[in-house]
Amino acid sequence: MDKERQSNAAKTFLARHHAPPVLLLPNVWDAMSARIFAAAGFDSLATTSAGVAWALGYPDGEIAPWAEVVGATARIVRAAGVPVTADIERGYGETPEIVGGHVADIIRTGVVGINLEDSLNGSIRSVEDATARLQAARKAALNEGVPIVINARCDIFHQKYRAESTRFDAAIARCRAYLAAGADCVYPFGLRDLGLIAAFTRAIGAPINITGRPGMPDTAEFERMGVARITIASVPTLMTMGAIRKLAAGLRSTGSFDLLSGSFDHPDAQKLFQSKG
Repeated sequence: MDKERQSNAAKTFLARHHAPPVLLLPNVWDAMSARIFAAAGFDSLATTSAGVAWALGYPDGEIAPWAEVVGATARIVRAAGVPVTADIERGYGETPEIVGGHVADIIRTGVVGINLEDSLNGSIRSVEDATARLQAARKAALNEGVPIVINARCDIFHQKYRAESTRFDAAIARCRAYLAAGADCVYPFGLRDLGLIAAFTRAIGAPINITGRPGMPDTAEFERMGVARITIASVPTLMTMGAIRKLAAGLRSTGSFDLLSGSFDHPDAQKLFQSKG
C-alpha cells in the first residue's frame, strides 16, 4: 500500500474512535475470513493473534514465527480491501528496541493499527517496561511515516492481578500511563462488568476497547456508555473450528454426504474474491 494512502487511512481510522457510531471490529485470521467480513459491510477489521496462529499451525502465545505472522497479516490486508489493525500480542520481542522493529515490519504490511499487550508470562509487566514498549512502537510509526492507531491492552483484569479490590484503580493508572506514552486507545481486557465498564470509560476520558461476549448488551448500549470500540477476539475463529469439527465428526461417523450441503458454493466464493472488498 502507498504510504500516503496508508497514512490517510490510519488518520481516518483514528477519527472513527472519536465519533459515533461505536467502532465494531470483527476479528479475522486469514484472507478468506477477511474477505467475508468486508463483503458483509464492515468498514474496518482487526486480526486475532490466536486465530492467525492456529491458521498457521501453531498455538497462541507468540509461538508462530514472526515472519509467518507478518506474511499472514500482509495477505489479510490485501484481501480485506478495508483498513486492518493487527494484534501482535506482546510485540514478539524481549526489549523495546525489538518491539519497535517488529512494529515497523507490521506497518509495512499496510495495517493502520496494532494491539500491544502488557502481559509477561502469565504476569504483568512493570509500568516502566510497558510504557517503554509503547514509546518504541510510536517511534517506529513516526519513522515509517504512518500514524497507526495503537491499542494498548491492559491485562490486569484478565490476569486477576493482585487483590480484586485494587484492580480497577490499578488499570486506570496504567491506562493513563499508556495514553501518555503514545497509545490512542486502551483495552482493559477481561473487564466484563457493565457498571465497571461505564465507570472505566468516564474515568479514562479517552477511547476504550471492550470485548463483546454472549450475554452482553448490543453495540448501541455500549455506545451510550461511551465505549469507542468493540472487538470480538478469537470467537469467530472458534465458531468456524467448531463447525468444521462437527462436519468432520459427522462425516466420519455416518459416511453420509448429505452433511456436505451448505449455503456457500463455488461460484459464490469465486465472486467474493473477484470483488474489490
